[in-house]
Amino acid sequence: MSALSLRLPDSIHRHIKELANKEGVSINQFIASAVAEKVSAIATEDYLRARSERANKPAFQAILAKVPLREPLPGDEL
Repeated sequence: MSALSLRLPDSIHRHIKELANKEGVSINQFIASAVAEKVSAIATEDYLRARSERANKPAFQAILAKVPLREPLPGDEL
């Protein structure tokens, strides 16, 4: 594990401290978890973008054409 020196505005530090206390974790654990969530979100976005570039739109349209037309179930309406 490595150490990182981080400068934060006092207001953000205060919010992090409050949230970490509320969650029952240390500030370090809270920040590590927040950074891990952000890294995961960016990695997921990159993965989905790469997958979409490989998409075959005509094949997708052909699959959708096989779906029967019917009214949406209650609660599924637009």
